[in-house]
Amino acid sequence: MSVTIKDVARRCGMSISTVSKVFNGYPDISEETRRQVMKLAREMGYQPNALARALKTNRSYNLGVLFVDENTSGLTHPFFAAMLNTFKAEAEAHGYDITFINHNIGATEMTYLEHCRYRNVDGVCLACVDFFSAEVADLVKGDIPCVTVDHAFENRPCVASDNDAGIRMLVRRAAALGHQRIAYIHGQRNSLVTETRITGFRTEMEAHGLTVPEGYVMEGRYDDVTLTRSLTQSLLEREDPPTCILLPDDASYFGALEALRDFDLRLAEDVSLAGYDGIRLTQSLHPRLTTVFQDSEAMGRQAARILIDRVEHPGIPSEERITVPVKLIEGETLARCPI
Repeated sequence: MSVTIKDVARRCGMSISTVSKVFNGYPDISEETRRQVMKLAREMGYQPNALARALKTNRSYNLGVLFVDENTSGLTHPFFAAMLNTFKAEAEAHGYDITFINHNIGATEMTYLEHCRYRNVDGVCLACVDFFSAEVADLVKGDIPCVTVDHAFENRPCVASDNDAGIRMLVRRAAALGHQRIAYIHGQRNSLVTETRITGFRTEMEAHGLTVPEGYVMEGRYDDVTLTRSLTQSLLEREDPPTCILLPDDASYFGALEALRDFDLRLAEDVSLAGYDGIRLTQSLHPRLTTVFQDSEAMGRQAARILIDRVEHPGIPSEERITVPVKLIEGETLARCPI
């Protein structure tokens, strides 16, 4: 025999109307009450009627996620995997399902906005996309509540890591260790993340009275080991090679490391390296990578909360900006300058 809402209310010691408000996402229910009801409902095996709830609330309880990974690592990407996992967990805790947004439904092509409408999502989270594309702009300008990750649009909420502070931490640490020739291989320039880090790098170098020679700032790609190896080789071939190279992310460390081996150079002793992200893999290696830790789990959780808040309270201002702090992880790959 199936469990009814009356059974759940009796088990919780609450009225049917209170339990119904929890299942239907009413705002006048405390977080403690909502969690208690949802916990007991799951234990009892209660399954709400999604169609009936949608008709009653005029919501689908379905959130879209637009995640387009140009480097094809997809959901195996350690940074975004952690972020999306906590986004999903937080959404599910509030009674929402997740749908990934794309261009195609079978053989039918459609825009991101059309797919969102086709799936009838209540809101959409945009992460790891080309934020400068016209198609993304159409989605953000549409009537569907949105939250973006690491990129700010006018009149839309955003959750971002403190990219300016992160890159400055690395430059500051390298300068404190006596490095003056510091190069920076950054990611592709289709996001605010990259532009913010480049500006922060140059500003912090200037603050320390350090020059940035032509060609010391090179455009690479995030999570691209092969390209990072090639660019690192180019830097090491210069007449004035850097003593420290900052990388676009932690995954790129493996490409830079191969380049040092190609030139028979010793890591940290001859050339220092530093990454960005703080993923677990590079923290378990020897030598352990010096990097900046981004709290991707907190970013995913915050993005879900903001988006659900916009869905359930459409009249409130939508320009909220959340900046998630970063921290420097001292490893063994950034050492005192040998010169």
